[in-house]
Amino acid sequence: MIDNRTTQWLVCPTGLPLIRRRCLRCPSARYRAHGKFRINANHKLLDVWLLALCARCGETIKLTVLDRANVRTIDPAMLDRFHDNDVTLAAELLTDPALQRRNNVTLDWDDAWTIEKTEDCPSPVIHTSVRFAQRIPLRLTTLLAVGLEVSRSEIHRRLADGTLSSPHRLTGRSSSDFSFTLRR
Repeated sequence: MIDNRTTQWLVCPTGLPLIRRRCLRCPSARYRAHGKFRINANHKLLDVWLLALCARCGETIKLTVLDRANVRTIDPAMLDRFHDNDVTLAAELLTDPALQRRNNVTLDWDDAWTIEKTEDCPSPVIHTSVRFAQRIPLRLTTLLAVGLEVSRSEIHRRLADGTLSSPHRLTGRSSSDFSFTLRR
């Protein structure tokens, strides 16, 4: 009789991701958002920007959140969150694909996520369910290597010899939930 165990992993953000965009002042291509917003009023029209600082020289960029929006069209609770520099709102907005496209930026999630695991069990076959708490596009081999505490080359070897399998493709980037089976 083979002892099968099921574990669960939850991929959670640990902070705001870095923003990839070339700095005009220095050779850096990374900006750090701190959750600060700038609001500019022009009569009844508002502009809202999310501010980010270059990781190397401190140059500030403004990522457009709202452009010439009528004050009455903005939810008052949202407007209060802009005024209060709400970090959770900044995190929500950064992961919005429309904001990324509009500002021509991409996100760098390196060192901005962690895995919360249920207890690891020493059984020969382990079925693991992986869920994402937030849309965090990660290279799945990196995620598996961190979760299993082995190198990425070891993950590739296990995929090739069949000791690591999944109904989902385990190569490339993904931010959707998946499961895998590990045979020891």
